[in-house]
Amino acid sequence: MANYLVTGAAGFIASRTIEFLLQGGHTVVGVDNMNDAYDVRMKEYRLKRLQAMPGFTFHKLDISDWASVKKMADASVQQFDGVINLAARAGVRASTENPWIFIETNTTGTLNMLELCRHYNIPKIIQASTSSIYGANPPYPTPETAPSDRPLQAYAASKKGAEALCHSYRHLFDVDVSILRFFTVYGPAGRPDLAMFRFVQWISEGRPVRVNGDGEQSRGFTYLDDIARGIVLALKPLGYEIINLGGHEVITINDLIKLTEELVGEKAIIEHYPAHPADMRQNWADVSKARQMLGWEPQVNLREGMQRLVDWYNAERDWAREVETP
Repeated sequence: MANYLVTGAAGFIASRTIEFLLQGGHTVVGVDNMNDAYDVRMKEYRLKRLQAMPGFTFHKLDISDWASVKKMADASVQQFDGVINLAARAGVRASTENPWIFIETNTTGTLNMLELCRHYNIPKIIQASTSSIYGANPPYPTPETAPSDRPLQAYAASKKGAEALCHSYRHLFDVDVSILRFFTVYGPAGRPDLAMFRFVQWISEGRPVRVNGDGEQSRGFTYLDDIARGIVLALKPLGYEIINLGGHEVITINDLIKLTEELVGEKAIIEHYPAHPADMRQNWADVSKARQMLGWEPQVNLREGMQRLVDWYNAERDWAREVETP
């Protein structure tokens, strides 16, 4: 069994990935700075679940602070077999308001994780990236070979910088790198700044549902467990690869609202706002490379995944209804 360092441990994707690793018999050291990018109660909920599982150790630190990262590595009693870098400042709109923090976490933080691999002889790193990197008008479904040098906001630009650093460390120091570009992930205990959580909460509580633009923009939503499985599969040696995960089931925002209404059992009160220039109009992944290289196929369809999210919300409603959804 292996020992992994997972960053962003209290985050949505990282916490589920850690659960998969622990259930597989591995040990995990998780790090997270527990920032307030969104309501910290969500992170505390996820972290509490992890801390109840054997084989998990947690350190509160910021990956953009090299001194803290180095101190943690020096104190580790066990060699890391791989780094799974899922810590990130995420959100295309938020990155237009404070781009500096996105560069610090997503780009400088990635540099520090690569330096960790270099200096502590860690053979493997998985780097989380994003479908936002493909910009405004990629081909659909979008392959990994589509241009990614025209980001629409600082979030995508910071991830592009991280990818470029990964390539350089593969070239210079032979680090095995798998860059995984995620397409709109959802599921229980998800990020409250994303549409799925917001719609379930707003419709359940009779609050207005805010829609930017006409609602005909579409996304290739992907269930959390499918993404976590893909991450675990990508831990094998691959050299240097960029691989899409997600986007297999595309739906418009208007149709997503209708589905949520059906599952929640309430009608939405819809309010329209101007389209945001940082938003992509559509995303839809070509996942043939993931199928070929990882043997990965998405297993949870949209209706099933949304039902799981609604069920989770109802079970945790006493506090989930109070979670801030900006």
